[in-house]
Amino acid sequence: MARCGELVEEEDDDEYAKLVRRMNPPSVVIDNDSCDSATVIRVDRVKKHGILLEAVQVLVDLNLVITKAYISSDGNWFMDVFNVTDQDGNKLQNTEVTDCIKKCLESEDYLVPPASGLDGGAAPSEETTCVELTGTDRPGLLSEVCAVLASLSCNIVNAEVWTHDRRAAAVIQHTDAAPGGTAVSLGAAHAERRLHRLMLDDADGDAGGEERSGGVAVKPKAKVVVMDCTERRYTVVILRCRDRPRLLFDTTLCALTDLHYVVFHGTVDAEGGSSKEAYQEYYVRHVDGHPVRCDAERLRLVRCLVAAVERRASDGLELEVKTEDRAGLLSEITRVFRENSLSIIRAVITTKDGEADDTFYVSDAYGNPVNGKAMETLGEQLGHAVLRVKSNSRAAIKRAEDGGGGAASIIGNLLKGSFQGFRLIRSYS
Repeated sequence: MARCGELVEEEDDDEYAKLVRRMNPPSVVIDNDSCDSATVIRVDRVKKHGILLEAVQVLVDLNLVITKAYISSDGNWFMDVFNVTDQDGNKLQNTEVTDCIKKCLESEDYLVPPASGLDGGAAPSEETTCVELTGTDRPGLLSEVCAVLASLSCNIVNAEVWTHDRRAAAVIQHTDAAPGGTAVSLGAAHAERRLHRLMLDDADGDAGGEERSGGVAVKPKAKVVVMDCTERRYTVVILRCRDRPRLLFDTTLCALTDLHYVVFHGTVDAEGGSSKEAYQEYYVRHVDGHPVRCDAERLRLVRCLVAAVERRASDGLELEVKTEDRAGLLSEITRVFRENSLSIIRAVITTKDGEADDTFYVSDAYGNPVNGKAMETLGEQLGHAVLRVKSNSRAAIKRAEDGGGGAASIIGNLLKGSFQGFRLIRSYS
């Protein structure tokens, strides 16, 4: 008889498994009474591979904060309990939000993208083209990539760019028309899902060693332990790191799902908020039903989980640029960053109703905090664009001013956050 992990994988897509799921519809209960500090969401469904990621992605898409989670699989059944709040730490009182959660969690096709002929790729709208890039992060040209697209009359309406351990990936959505039209976003969580997959496929996390900033080794931001639970034939994965938004989505879910592990039982505790340590513990097997079988597999699992934590854990100064969208705007902004020797660690580009709302995480060219004087120069050169330093990043400026972390004399071509040497993964309309 097949073991539980094997049964899920082998029967997941056959007609019998689909029939079982139709005969046993999901049960979703949303409870605001049993917990004082959070809304409790209980999910009971027939199990299939990736079901935990589905549930978490629903909550992430709605910008909810998961403070606790309890995961259990009994045979072919998946049972999960999430304690969630809104971004302000309040319970969910909006019936539109709770109705949306129930509808999405009870749907079989929530993660299935519209027909695009691409395996796992983000589906663009009729008006947009999506470009995926990945490769070595080196001195060069995020600004030049934007300039090339601008010269081809391509207006970037949504984009997300990540860098980690000298590797980089980008998902860019653009139109061929002038700005001002209606653009359909890929959906933040779906773009992020693609970026995790792109960086994993690009061997990010496999190289080993510590990420370097300015030639100095940086201590990993997560502690990961992988142990054997021999009597139950599980592998136990324990992860500890500073809590932050979307940590659960990034780490154990994207990483474990992309590495083809199935979570059978687990506990997540992140009630302390971003200032506290998050604790995650999982009992997993590979989809073939086996636990981790060798030291090489164990080491790769640890490295990939650490990489999943670090990709979004930006230490840079968080800047927000809000202004009216226009052709070539992003090319202008990134050129100003480059000329002021600022390195773009991560970027999130969004456009809605003709307004650009862009967020950049930056450091100086050596990976140090940005000097306050550099910020003044940056604001002057951006002119009509509205530049705002996020409140949680002001300490980074003060550290730079106190410690002389600015490097205003560094030449602009040392900019790290660029994509010369990238290979095109795919471009599709």
